Amino acid sequence: MKTLQNHVLIYDNDCPMCNIYSKGFIKSRMLDENGREAFSEISPEIKNMIDFHRSKNEIALINTKENKVIYGLESLLTIIGNSFPTFEKIARVKPLYWFFQRLYKFVSFNRKQIIPSAKDLTKDNCVPDFNLKYRLFYLGFVLMFSAYVLGFYNQRLFPDFKNNFGIEFFICCMQIVWQSTFMGIYLKNRIWDYLGNMMTVSLLGTLLLIPTLFFYFSQIFYFIYFGIVVFIMFLEHLRRCRILQFGIVPTISWMIFRLTFGVVLLYIVTNS
Repeated sequence: MKTLQNHVLIYDNDCPMCNIYSKGFIKSRMLDENGREAFSEISPEIKNMIDFHRSKNEIALINTKENKVIYGLESLLTIIGNSFPTFEKIARVKPLYWFFQRLYKFVSFNRKQIIPSAKDLTKDNCVPDFNLKYRLFYLGFVLMFSAYVLGFYNQRLFPDFKNNFGIEFFICCMQIVWQSTFMGIYLKNRIWDYLGNMMTVSLLGTLLLIPTLFFYFSQIFYFIYFGIVVFIMFLEHLRRCRILQFGIVPTISWMIFRLTFGVVLLYIVTNS
């Protein structure tokens, strides 16, 4: 790899994804050993060089030789392009650049919903701004993906039942409505943070179900495995609420919804 000299990447050290890929740049020698610096540990000199607020939304890359700073996708393309110039040229083609720019913002603005940290509530944290468009896009993406996968899983649970996607899409939508209604009163201005984390729990459960769809097991296996996945989701929901200091009320409401619609779904299927 060709090392990008005289550059320092300011990364969110409370974000595991940011930590992994920035460390990867160092290990692969795309950046030198001193080529990254944690956001929470930046020196006053570095802090004065960057747009402190903007660097929470878009990762900053400092050219220490020329005292210039670039942000976000430009930072990543500069590092990667130094070692793979062809890739950078391709990525800068307008339609692709537009796509990568939106993808970067999609991940960046939702990264604390994907992987939260207790330090997100501390002073001078690296929490990005709330962006309604990208939050709604994240909720919609998980909603459609989960409903699609659960529709296939339901075919294993109830082979004779039709319209599995429609039922699961309705349940996923109702989960958002249910929690928005009750938790909006309880959590107030933090409801969007909760909904993002709740949908990540749904995404986790969906991903855990996918491997079983490549094989055929008995119906009882699929019921037992689904129960195990729901229990894992319950523990993860509880963990996230503890980290973000939401209390136990959201988890109780979430479980009431799960149990209620689980019974309703079972009734619909057995009487169809």
